[in-house]
Amino acid sequence: MGVCTTLHTAAAAPPCHLRGFYQHKQQVLFYRNTAYTPRCGRAHSAGLAVRCSGAAGETVVIGLAADSGCGKSTFMRRLTSVFGGAAEPPRGGNPDSNTLISDTTTVICLDDYHSLDRTGRKEKGVTALDPRANDFDLMYEQVKAIKEGKAVDKPIYNHVTGLLDPPELIKPPKILVIEGLHPMFDQRVRDLLDFSIYLDISNEVKFAWKIQRDMAERGHSLESIKASIEARKPDFDAYIDPQKQYADAVIEVLPTQLIPDDNEGKVLRVRLIMKEGVKNFAPVYLFDEGSTISWIPCGRKLTCSYPGIKFTYGPDTYYDHEVSVLEMDGQFDRLDELIYVESHLSNLSAKFYGEVTQQMLKHSDFPGSNNGTGLFQTIVGLKIRDLYEQIVAEGASSPLKATTTKA
Repeated sequence: MGVCTTLHTAAAAPPCHLRGFYQHKQQVLFYRNTAYTPRCGRAHSAGLAVRCSGAAGETVVIGLAADSGCGKSTFMRRLTSVFGGAAEPPRGGNPDSNTLISDTTTVICLDDYHSLDRTGRKEKGVTALDPRANDFDLMYEQVKAIKEGKAVDKPIYNHVTGLLDPPELIKPPKILVIEGLHPMFDQRVRDLLDFSIYLDISNEVKFAWKIQRDMAERGHSLESIKASIEARKPDFDAYIDPQKQYADAVIEVLPTQLIPDDNEGKVLRVRLIMKEGVKNFAPVYLFDEGSTISWIPCGRKLTCSYPGIKFTYGPDTYYDHEVSVLEMDGQFDRLDELIYVESHLSNLSAKFYGEVTQQMLKHSDFPGSNNGTGLFQTIVGLKIRDLYEQIVAEGASSPLKATTTKA
């Protein structure tokens, strides 16, 4: 149910443009017996304006933070799949757009809020990770507008040319995901988030992944890869990594502990760190909520080659927050047997028994599908769907309120 605010205004109203965005025809405004859908969100008659908004129609905003090359794109594909429909670039728009749109979800890349193009960053001697290369005022204004049900003209950062392209129209979806380097850096933006996730890839794994990708796919030398990582590290440590303290869920990817001195990054230990006390979010648990569990699944029910699989679960603290941590070390050989693990997990927010396994099988070709990265990304996707449905239900049940004020 919406919340309507009645305002007495002057006959003339100020223009509605604000920093490159405008209110779209999303709100139906009621004045006496006439329904209005004006561009500016105002009904001008006898000096009276009515604005309607509310949780039932409000966009739910999810923030996803991670460094470059840490699996954000794969996570987005898993998330949008949970809601149904594949995420695709806007039709008929800029072919170099970073935006993805599905039936329910719109994903925008925060690189689009770079205030400096590639040449500008080089001239000023800053990286894209540096806050000085990003427009947080515009980011806040536009995310706030979308959350309130208003369309915006969002800029586009062209990763091919390194230039800032003309903007594209973004209409408010049911769920907006802002993904990139800085979704939790600015407190104003952080306060708009209904849920936040941080993908925390350890330096050892990040280095192994970057070698596999950049040497095999892009022909980069080992020396150039090392130099690239070292050049970014100071800014990453200063501006990106600290954001994980604000995340409601952290997916932490580490080297395995099942193979002594492993440095290949092929077998992973993945931890799902879930903050306690987050509204509309109940952490997943293994066997017994709040207990400390160490579990090696039965080899007759879960096929896994060397070095095997180990799960742990228990309470912990993370940046002074109480958390629950679910960990998986090792990898699956057969995804259809994942149902055995799923049956021992609770608070999954699945619609039916086996939904986690079904989602994993559907995307078995995605990176991380045989280990904890894919499993925990899928679980977080189900939790976000549940959170969205709870927010919508709360909005639909809230009473209609009216407030009258004088100008």
